[in-house]
Amino acid sequence: MKRIGILTAGGDTPALNATIYGAVERANDLGLDVFGFLNGFAGILDPKMPHVHLNPLSTTIPELEPHRGGTLLGSSRTYVDPGKPDVVRAVADRLARLRIDGLICVGGDGTLNGMQPLAEFFPCVLAPKTIDNDLGLNYPDEPNEWIRDETAGDGILRYRQQILHEVVRLEEIVNYATPGYATAVFVATDAIRRIRTTAESHRRIAIVEVMGRDSGYIALGCAYGQPDVILLPEMPLDLSRITTRVRELYELQEHAVVVIGEGVVDETGRRLGAVAQSVDPAGKVVYRGAAEELKRRLTTLLGESFFSKRLPHESRDSIIFTRKVGHTQRGGRPIRFDRFYATQLGGKAVELLAEGRNNSVVTLQWSPKRGFCVDSVPVNKLRD
Repeated sequence: MKRIGILTAGGDTPALNATIYGAVERANDLGLDVFGFLNGFAGILDPKMPHVHLNPLSTTIPELEPHRGGTLLGSSRTYVDPGKPDVVRAVADRLARLRIDGLICVGGDGTLNGMQPLAEFFPCVLAPKTIDNDLGLNYPDEPNEWIRDETAGDGILRYRQQILHEVVRLEEIVNYATPGYATAVFVATDAIRRIRTTAESHRRIAIVEVMGRDSGYIALGCAYGQPDVILLPEMPLDLSRITTRVRELYELQEHAVVVIGEGVVDETGRRLGAVAQSVDPAGKVVYRGAAEELKRRLTTLLGESFFSKRLPHESRDSIIFTRKVGHTQRGGRPIRFDRFYATQLGGKAVELLAEGRNNSVVTLQWSPKRGFCVDSVPVNKLRD
C-alpha cells in the first residue's frame, strides 16, 4: 500500500481536522501518500472534483491545523447509492486510476452505511466522528438478538428481535466517546450557565434545546452546567410530572432552567421537534422546535393563574423563553480531549489500512486498567 484517500462526510464536528491530521502524520511515519477528497462522497462521485495531496514529500501541509474546527476538506450529506451499481463501479474505477489503495471515511452512522458499496471493491476504514456520541453505544431497550419465531404455524421462516436484559460493563461499550462529543458538551454546558443568570435575573423559565437527535448524551452531559431539569429522548415525557416539578422549582427559586434534547418524545411516542416532518439530504427527519413545543404545552398546563399571580405585568408568553444552543455545538476549536483522541483515531485508521484490513471501524474504548485506548471492530458490529 502506497497511496490512501481520506474524506469527511456528514455533519461537521470540531475535531475533523484533528482526525485528518492524525492520519496524515501516521502516514508520514509509514511512508504513505495521503490524498484528500473534497466535500465528502460528493468529491469521489464527481470526476471533475479535484483532490488534495496532504503530505507531499512526507510533510504535512501547513494548512492542516488540528486545533482548528471543521474540516479542511469540506463535507456533505451526499452518499454513494448501493442501488446504482454503475455509479459505484465508476467511483471504484476513478479511485483505481488515481492509484488509491485504500480509503478512510471520517463520519458517523450515515458515513458508515455510505462506504459499504465501496468496501466491496477496495479497503475502506471508518474513523468515527459525531457530536451525538451514538455510534456503537447500545441503549438499554435496544433489541440485540434475533430468535426464530415459529408461532405463525404457516411454515414460513420468520425471526423476531428479543431484548437481552443484561448489565453491560463500561469496558464492553463500543466507542465509549466519539470525537466532537466532549467539545459539544463543553459548549452546551457553558450556554446553560450563562442562560441561568438571565433566567434568575428576570424570574424566567428557560428551556434550552441541545442537539443529539435520538441520543440524549449531549443533554445528559449538560448536567455539568447544573440545570434544574434534563429531558432525554430515551425517556418519554411525563408532562404532568414535569409541570409539577417546574412549579415547585419556581416556588422555591423564582426561576428554572430546563434542558431538552431535540429528539424527545411525548407519552404517545410522538417527537416534539418533528412537527414539520421535513427531511435532510440523508433522508433523516429534521428535528426543530422541541423546546417551543414544550413551552406551548407547559404554558397551558401551568395555567393562567400561575403567571398572573407571580408576574402580573408580564405576558405569559415572555415568562417562559426558549433558546437553542444550535450549531455552536458543532463548530469552533475542539477541546484537548477531542483533539488528542481524534488524532489517535486518525492514525489508527491508517494502520488498519496498512495491515490490509477492510470494512473496519476505529474505536475509542475504556477499561479500568488501561483507561482510554484506541482499538477497532468490524463494521457489522456497529451498523444499524
